[in-house]
Amino acid sequence: MEKKYLGIDWGEKRIGLALGDSVTKTATPFKVVASLGEVLKVIAEEGIDVLVVGEPKTLSNKKGETQKKSQEFFDLLKTKLEIPIEKVDERYSSSGADALSGKGKKNKRSSADRDALAAMIILQNYLDKISNS
Repeated sequence: MEKKYLGIDWGEKRIGLALGDSVTKTATPFKVVASLGEVLKVIAEEGIDVLVVGEPKTLSNKKGETQKKSQEFFDLLKTKLEIPIEKVDERYSSSGADALSGKGKKNKRSSADRDALAAMIILQNYLDKISNS
């Protein structure tokens, strides 16, 4: 049975989204939204079975302010949904998105593309992990 996945790169200003499925095991950038309500709308419209949310961590594994705010977003999702929600280490997803897009981190025009690409990397890492299990 096919499962549809939504990868999420949470940010205070933008939330990058990527779609994937259990048949192709491939993630693709989808879009960028600005609120939890928009994420919930995408989940309903796309028939998502599993959420994969990037978890920000520092290189030394210490919790920072971003991780606390990301956890609040994760906890809100859990209260609103009855589908599985997985956390995935998102370290290097933004730099990977920069490398894929060929654009620098400071290029403001690439911010939305960067967030959707980061969500794709987060989701693809998860899909690769469960495929190899």
